[in-house]
Amino acid sequence: MKPKVAFICVHNSCRSQMAEALGKMFASEVFESYSAGTELRPQINQDAVRIIKELYNVDMNETQKSKLLTDIPEVDIVVKMGCNVVCPFLPSRHMEDWGLDDPSGKSDEEFIKTAKIIEEKVKDLAKRIQNNEIDLTVERDIR
Repeated sequence: MKPKVAFICVHNSCRSQMAEALGKMFASEVFESYSAGTELRPQINQDAVRIIKELYNVDMNETQKSKLLTDIPEVDIVVKMGCNVVCPFLPSRHMEDWGLDDPSGKSDEEFIKTAKIIEEKVKDLAKRIQNNEIDLTVERDIR
């Protein structure tokens, strides 16, 4: 069974959405991608949507929406996108923080840079899962 990965941040409108889209694009044979946050946004960040469409030809408006942590299934791996505030907590077997700055309100260059970093990190995560570098046999940390 493929592990489920949740990309989370507070608003689930920009970085976590980009990660969900790129996870589905580059790592769907290794893991299932979800994204969620603690607050809903009426729509995904439209700059992120535009950049992902330009770079990868994926329309997140059609395939994704803002979701709460309670809207997604139980996951094995949690990836925090990098919150300057307290990141949401979600039970998982493995957790890591990618520490990405939020490009919202910044230039297209910042969005492109963020997308490329996420692409690299998604591919690296897939490789680590395939190489069994992440122990998914441990109990879910439910604190």
